[in-house]
Amino acid sequence: MTNLIRCIQPAKKFRVTVNAIAQYLKSPKHEILRVERWAYVVFVHRKGRGGQFISYRKLQQWLNAVACQIQNCSTWQQLRQLWLAIEEDCKKHNKQYNNQQQQFWCKIWTKRWDILWDGEEIGESG
Repeated sequence: MTNLIRCIQPAKKFRVTVNAIAQYLKSPKHEILRVERWAYVVFVHRKGRGGQFISYRKLQQWLNAVACQIQNCSTWQQLRQLWLAIEEDCKKHNKQYNNQQQQFWCKIWTKRWDILWDGEEIGESG
């Protein structure tokens, strides 16, 4: 388990709906019989296809949750640690990420960094 998944806690915090899973799978929602939330993945039972694991990282909620974590950092130190966790997670699970996700987070991270930088006067000596 990476630091990022510990921070986000998708199994506890995400509300994974049949609609969201159907949309992700591009499948009619009536084919989804059951959705189980496990610690690191979602297990989906589909009619005529059996079970399938889906990483939380593939869901839109993951993208939004990471963005929210970035925006909620109150110090530049927290923000830097979070970015290191994001980089670690992206490197370890590179097949579950795409460039658009990382670019999205990078833009949000940069905006947050600028806000914190201006607010804390980082690097100025008195």
